[in-house]
Amino acid sequence: MPASFKVRSVPLDGNNEAFEEVLDPDFGESAIGRVAPVDSGLWWIILLRAYGKITGDYALQERVDVQTGIRLILNLCLTDGFDMFPTLLVTDGSCMIDRRMGIHGHPLEIQALFYSALRCAREMVSTDDGSKNLIRVINNRLSALSFHIREYYWVDMKKINEIYRYKTEEYSHDAINKFNIYPEQIPSWLADWIPDKGGYLIGNLQPAHMDFRFFSLGNLWAIVSSLATQKQAEGILNLIETKWDDIVANMPLKICYPALEYEEWRIITGCDPKNT
Repeated sequence: MPASFKVRSVPLDGNNEAFEEVLDPDFGESAIGRVAPVDSGLWWIILLRAYGKITGDYALQERVDVQTGIRLILNLCLTDGFDMFPTLLVTDGSCMIDRRMGIHGHPLEIQALFYSALRCAREMVSTDDGSKNLIRVINNRLSALSFHIREYYWVDMKKINEIYRYKTEEYSHDAINKFNIYPEQIPSWLADWIPDKGGYLIGNLQPAHMDFRFFSLGNLWAIVSSLATQKQAEGILNLIETKWDDIVANMPLKICYPALEYEEWRIITGCDPKNT
C-alpha cells in the first residue's frame, strides 16, 4: 500500500493539447530516506470500514479487488517469521513521520493500528469456505496481541516498583522477567513524572529493551480501538490531564514525551533537525 500519491498530467491519447491527471503511487522509491510505509495498509483497512459505517455504502468493501487487497495486507502481516511475539516487527522510519525516532522493533503505534485493522478486517472479509481459516488466524492473533500489549506494555507506579525488584537472566517458562529487563533501564525522570493514579502504554518493548517514552498516537488509538482495558484507558487520560503542560503544546498534542536531546538525539535520529 503506497504512503502517498503524486498527481501527474499526461497527454490524452497522444493529443498534446488535451491532458488528463493520473496518480503515481509512491511505495517508498521517492520518499525521503526511501522509506517503505508499514502503517498505510493498516490505515486503509481502518478507513475502509469507517467509510462503510458512515455512508452505508458496503458495496465498495464487497468488490473483488477490494477483498483481494484486504487479504493481501492480512497475509503480509500474518505471515510467520523468526519473530516470537504477536506484535509486528517494524524498522525505524517506516511509520509515524517517516523519520528515525528510535522506534525500530515493536512500536506501540503500529501495534494499536494492527489490532484495529484486524478487527475491521474480520468484520469486512467475505464469509466463504476460503475465509474460515483466515478468520481463525485473525481471532488467535487478536487474543495474543491484546494480552501481550495489556500485560507487558502497560506501566504505572505499581509496574515500576515491580521492575525495580526484577531478577535478571531467568531461564524458565514461568520467569517473571520475561524480556530480561534490567532495572537500570528505568529513566531517572519517570518515577517523578508518572502520577499515582495514572499510567500509559510504553513506546516499545523488545528483549532487554523498554522504551519508556510516551507516544500520543499509540496510547490514544489503543483507547479508541479498545486495545487498552477500561482501567488502562482511564489511567492514560488521567496521565494526560495531570501532565497537560508536558504533553500538550501548539500542535496541540506532542508526538512523544520526552523529546530526544543532545548526544542521544544525534545518535538515534542521525541529527535530523525535524526531530528536535
